[in-house]
Amino acid sequence: MTKLTKEIIRETGYKLGLDLIGFANIERFKDAPLNMNPKSIFPEVKTVIVVGKRILRGGWRGIEEGTNWISYTYFDYHGLLNTFFIPEPLYQLACFIEDYGYEAVPYYPGGPEAQPPTKPLRKGFPSPDVHLAIRIAGICAGLGEIGWSKVFLTKKFGPRQRLHAILTDLELEPDPLVKPGSICKRCMECVKGCPSYAIPNIKENKKIKIKIENYEYEWADIHLGKCTLSYHGGDSRVSPFIHKDFPGWNIDSRKQDFDEETAYKFCWTLSTGRWRKTKKFPSGYIIEGHAMIQKWGEGGSFGICGSRGCMRSCFNYLEKNNIIEQKFKNGDFIKRKRWILPYRVKNEKNKGEI
Repeated sequence: MTKLTKEIIRETGYKLGLDLIGFANIERFKDAPLNMNPKSIFPEVKTVIVVGKRILRGGWRGIEEGTNWISYTYFDYHGLLNTFFIPEPLYQLACFIEDYGYEAVPYYPGGPEAQPPTKPLRKGFPSPDVHLAIRIAGICAGLGEIGWSKVFLTKKFGPRQRLHAILTDLELEPDPLVKPGSICKRCMECVKGCPSYAIPNIKENKKIKIKIENYEYEWADIHLGKCTLSYHGGDSRVSPFIHKDFPGWNIDSRKQDFDEETAYKFCWTLSTGRWRKTKKFPSGYIIEGHAMIQKWGEGGSFGICGSRGCMRSCFNYLEKNNIIEQKFKNGDFIKRKRWILPYRVKNEKNKGEI
């Protein structure tokens, strides 16, 4: 049988429909905590293969124009891209590797911070469920760097991709790391574009650093509570659905100080919870628009903000300044004055501003 090489795996993965394939040796994860370490999932792992597929630029068009939300969630956020378009070729690539006699663990990206508070099942191992920090894995595999906004950037697509991985006992030469600052130019467009002020300006010196081999990578210490409030439906400045069901809403996400978990609990309860059906609210959903997007989202999640600053402002800048490879014939993505809603509106019942 032909020796299985990186070139063969990469060529096979591209033919299966993947856009990005990078290789990391396990030594690059030596400083990873146990609950984020590939060896906690597969102790004999030698290589972590990180794969990715693009997020369509057009997936955001409806949100950017303020006219359509479902396309982004259904296709490009946690919908078909994360649950089908990447997993299907990833699984086929893992089968291909196992046909050569090497074990291949297909990895679906999850949140390391969401591990349940349970005891380890085996001495010396972490509690379930172990999840890699997939963006750091992407750095280790030489696919790109983490930008100032904590979003993963590649030279090909900028911030427009989702990542998954395969852990294998096949030992392969790692790809070279991307030099820090090769893609993210610290332009602060992400900071300007974020509606909830979740991303600190570089002048505030709030940042996180990690070292991989001889490179030091750093990014902003994001206020994840504000980010979650904006993204998952707690910010009426970026959601046209809130005031319909909460005409007295008076919550400015820029001034909130929820932590990430609290913000998730707040947004998901209001967005997907049910209530009694009444003449005024016949659907029975608490915020009907958010609930419908989540229901149609295929992967069980939903995006409301649509990454206004951290991704849309970012790739608009990177494209315009010829920093990333993929170009578009219709010019800048952001073509018109950007919309933003007030966080409070007039209450028709009381005929006054709330």
